[in-house]
Amino acid sequence: MNRVSVSAATHPATRPAMCAARPGLGLLAACLVLVGCATHRAAPLAPLPWEERAAMLQHASEWQLDGRTAVALNQQGWQASLDWRQHGDTGEVHLAGPLGVGAVALTLTPGGVSVNGAPPSEAQSEQLDERLGFSLPLAELRYWLLGVPAPEETFDLKRNADDRAAALTQAGWSIDYDRYSEVAGDWLPALLHLTRAGVRVKVAVDHWELKR
Repeated sequence: MNRVSVSAATHPATRPAMCAARPGLGLLAACLVLVGCATHRAAPLAPLPWEERAAMLQHASEWQLDGRTAVALNQQGWQASLDWRQHGDTGEVHLAGPLGVGAVALTLTPGGVSVNGAPPSEAQSEQLDERLGFSLPLAELRYWLLGVPAPEETFDLKRNADDRAAALTQAGWSIDYDRYSEVAGDWLPALLHLTRAGVRVKVAVDHWELKR
């Protein structure tokens, strides 16, 4: 250390070169700091095992999605926008489309399904089925949209290479998950197909929000 100091003092001509090098060293250090920060922020989250993810999503009580749905009923069908807001045990579902169903507002509670603000009743459910053209499995759909089976019901499940649902069979329906999107550090379905005898339903999710 002392020899370097003496050499710099003895040879003044070396001082400009050393001074000129200092800004470059400072810039390099700053770049290294930025790279380190960027690398830290980009570090991927370790995925949870399927059982933990499924339990967490089955208990998710605050979420919403905006998307689109297309329904094929034998040789007929309709399309609609789909907005779903889940708050605790209450789900608010809005369907609005140019074909078939027009606009429908549903409120899902443990006490039943309210259609366009009317009190829940069996007659309301029957009218909804007639308007849609089939019986929509709303109680299970709340969970299927999140990529997990409805709890306390039997099911068959196939998982993909990323340990997420690839195909699910439950309540007489088959659900195929074709695409996922990253949401709040997790991956939620972005495109899924639901099928049963004579009915095909496609759901494409454009926007997700999920509160932990």
